[in-house]
Amino acid sequence: MNAIALLFFVGVILLAAEVFVPGGVLGIIGGLAMAAGCGVAFAKLGVAGGSVATVAASLLLGLTVYIELILLPKTRLGKSMIVQTSVDGTSQPPVATAAIIGQSAEAETALMPTGFVLVEGRRYEAFCPAGHVAKGAALRVTGLDNFRLIVIKT
Repeated sequence: MNAIALLFFVGVILLAAEVFVPGGVLGIIGGLAMAAGCGVAFAKLGVAGGSVATVAASLLLGLTVYIELILLPKTRLGKSMIVQTSVDGTSQPPVATAAIIGQSAEAETALMPTGFVLVEGRRYEAFCPAGHVAKGAALRVTGLDNFRLIVIKT
């Protein structure tokens, strides 16, 4: 009986520790400890004792998940663990449309033959068929090629 209670206790502790040490390893080990406790209960106490232990393990698991996902986020500790801010930036420059063709641009980086240009204050990836263009050079948008602008020197 002590082994069953110990395995359940270790399982619950490891499942609760999963909140602080993410990655799944502690949760898997905790689940296996609880399953081992059920197995020991079936072996030592028979079907009736094993069934009671399985129900108890399920209730403990449900209570642990409820505390972690419902109650903990409402506490001061839980609120300090949750990221409250969001990032409005993007990892990719905006996709250009055909309306940008014919507009003037400035080389934000050197184009060798690709780089970045500024058109009306927005940054776009660009390609210059002429080859190297120095940073700060005046350019004109002549077309679009998939996800980048085609530019020429002016």
